[in-house]
Amino acid sequence: MTMKDTDEIIQKLLEFRNERDWEQFHNPKDLALAISIEASELNELFLWKSSEDANKEKVKEELADIFSFAFLLAEKYNFNIKEIVLEKIRLNALKYPIDKSKGSAKKYDEL
Repeated sequence: MTMKDTDEIIQKLLEFRNERDWEQFHNPKDLALAISIEASELNELFLWKSSEDANKEKVKEELADIFSFAFLLAEKYNFNIKEIVLEKIRLNALKYPIDKSKGSAKKYDEL
């Protein structure tokens, strides 16, 4: 995904939101809550079944909802999505050095 792609997605989301006068509901707190709620809906698709039995179309829809609210939250704070994700990967690489974390599910403070 390029910056052009993320910019296009955010522009389409803003257009959709603004046409419906929903910006009034899209403050950072409510966008964060929406991400959590949509993530719970995603989790529900896997509840009591194997990963293979989850409805992939519904997974796709819930994931799109999560991405949409996350992009809108990033836009509220003028975050550059590429920069913040790459920075988080860099920080995680420091917390989880390959020689200590490879193949392990332990949290960084348990390595």
